Amino acid sequence: MASKKKKTPAKTARQSRASKLIIENHKQAAEHYQEAAKHHLNAAAFYQSGDLHQAAHSTVLAYGHSAIAGEFVNDDAKHHAQQLKQTNYRH
Repeated sequence: MASKKKKTPAKTARQSRASKLIIENHKQAAEHYQEAAKHHLNAAAFYQSGDLHQAAHSTVLAYGHSAIAGEFVNDDAKHHAQQLKQTNYRH
C-alpha cells in the first residue's frame, strides 16, 4: 500500500491563501462583468432613445469594467497554469 504524504502546515497555509486569492479573483471578475453588462444595456437604451452622448459614456464605462474583469481573469489563468505545471499536467 502506498503511503500518502502529509501536507505540512506551511504548504497548507500557502494553498489556503492561494485558494482565497482564486475565489476573490473569480468574484471580482464576475462583479466587473456584471457592471459591464449593465453599462452595455444602458448604452443600448441610450442609443435607442437617441441620446448618443450618454450612450458613448455608458459604452466607455462598459469597456473599462470589461478590461478590469479581464485582469482578474488573467491573474487567475496564470495561477492555474502554475498549478498545472507543478503537477506535470499532460493533455
